[in-house]
Amino acid sequence: CYYTNWSQYRPGTGKFIPSNIDVSLCDDLIYAFAFLSESRPCTLTPIEWNDDGSNGYEQFTSLKMLKPGLRTLLAVGGWTMGTTSMTLMLSTQETRAEFVSSSIEYLRSRNFDGLDLDFEYPGSRGSPPEDKQRFASLVQELKAAYDEEGRQTGQTPLMVTAALGAPKSVIDNGYQVEQICQDLDYISLMSYDFEGAWNPYTGHNAPLKVRSDQVGNDVYLNVEWVVNYLVEQGCPKDKLIIGIPTYGRAFSLIDPSQTGFKAPTGGAAPAGPFTREAGFYGYYEICSSQGFTRVFDSESKVAYQYSDSVWIGFDDRETVRKKAQWINQEGYMGAMIWSLDLDDFTGSFCSEGSYPLLTEINLALNGDSTTPTTKTTTTTSGPVTTTTTAPPAGKSQRPLSPRATISFSDTCEGLDSGYVAYPGDCTKFYQCVNGQGTENMCAPGTFFCPSMGICNWWDALTDERKEECSD
Repeated sequence: CYYTNWSQYRPGTGKFIPSNIDVSLCDDLIYAFAFLSESRPCTLTPIEWNDDGSNGYEQFTSLKMLKPGLRTLLAVGGWTMGTTSMTLMLSTQETRAEFVSSSIEYLRSRNFDGLDLDFEYPGSRGSPPEDKQRFASLVQELKAAYDEEGRQTGQTPLMVTAALGAPKSVIDNGYQVEQICQDLDYISLMSYDFEGAWNPYTGHNAPLKVRSDQVGNDVYLNVEWVVNYLVEQGCPKDKLIIGIPTYGRAFSLIDPSQTGFKAPTGGAAPAGPFTREAGFYGYYEICSSQGFTRVFDSESKVAYQYSDSVWIGFDDRETVRKKAQWINQEGYMGAMIWSLDLDDFTGSFCSEGSYPLLTEINLALNGDSTTPTTKTTTTTSGPVTTTTTAPPAGKSQRPLSPRATISFSDTCEGLDSGYVAYPGDCTKFYQCVNGQGTENMCAPGTFFCPSMGICNWWDALTDERKEECSD
C-alpha cells in the first residue's frame, strides 16, 4: 500500500496523514517519496518539510507497533523527480556505491525495513540507454550490500523492491527483466495510466484485458498483456505484484452523443475538489459524483461513467474484485494499490464503509467469493441502466476487519483523525475518523502511548502512563 506525502495538503476530509492508515488492510506500507540528491555525494533526501521527523517518517514507521509483521519501506523517485539525479547516481560504480552505503544508514536510522526504487524511467525521459544496464547493476549491488549488512549486524536484511512502468517501450528501454527480478524481493507493476487526457479520445486508466476493437500498439494497453510480457522476459510470477489504482482518469467530452471508448475529447476534465488536478479523480470523488451513467465493459473487465460533458475511466468495488480474483487465479504474488489516500478512507463519500476498494481487494485475495454491492449496469452493448443495490440482509459491508466500528460521541468528538486511549485497558486504543472510532489491539507486549499516538514497549512509556496502566 502506497502512502503519498503530499496528500496531507488536500482540503477538508481529503486530507490524509499516516494516522489515517488502516494497518489491518496492508502487509507492506510504502512511503512515497524521497528524492536523490542533485549532486554528489549521491544520497537519499526528504522532499516535504515534515518528512524527516515525528509527523512524517517517524509516525509512518511507528505504525508497525500496531500490527506484528507489518513492514515499512521508503520509495525513492516518482514522476516529478525526473531522471537527472538518477542518471548521476547510476553513472559509475563509485556513485552507486555512495548511494548504496548511505541508504543503509538512512533507512536503519529512520526505522524503515527496505527501499523501493521508483525511478521513472531508466532509458526514457532523458535517461541514456546505458541506464538500463546500470539500473540492473544498482539492484544487484543493493541486494548484496543489504544482505551483507544484515549478516554483520544480525538484523533482518533490508528489502529491495521496485515499481516498474507498464508501457512496453518503458520496459524494453529500461529493464533487464530477468536479472532484476532475480535480485529484487518483489516488483510492483504500475499497471495504470495506460490512457488519459494526453490522448484526444477516451480510454481507460487500467483495463484488465484487451478489447476486440483494439489493434496495433493498442493491444499492449492492458494489465494482462504487460504482466504476460514480463513473465515471458523471465520474471517469476511469485515476484510480481499487480498495481490496482484507486483513482480514475477523466476527459472532457466534445459530443454528448458519443460516450464509449475512443469518443472525441477536448482535453482533461475539470479538477476535482480534493485532488485538484485536471483529469485525475480519487475514487471518493468519483463515487460521490452526481448525474453520471456507469457502464461495465465485459471485454476489458473495467468500468467507466459519463455525463453530458465528462467521461471517467476508473475502478470500483466490482472491478477491483475481478482484478484480485484474476491475480489469485494466475498465481501472482499479490496486489498493490496506488494509493491509500485516494480510496474512500473515511467512508464518508461512497456509503460503502471506509476503504471500500482496499477492503474488496483483501476479501478477494483471501478467497471471499461474495459479489460486491455496487452500482450495476448492463454491458457496453445496448441501452445502459444504472441502479444501486443494497447490501444483502445481515451482510456486513466490511466483513474482513475483525474490529467493530463504533460511534464514540465523547471519545472522538471534534477529531478529524487520530488515536486515543481506551479507558481501562492500556493494550487497546481507538482510531478516530470523523467522529467514528474503531477499537484496536496493540501488538503483544506493547502498550498504547497517548502522547505519541502509538503502541510502545513498557520501558518507553512515561512514568505517568506506567502508573495509569498499573492501576
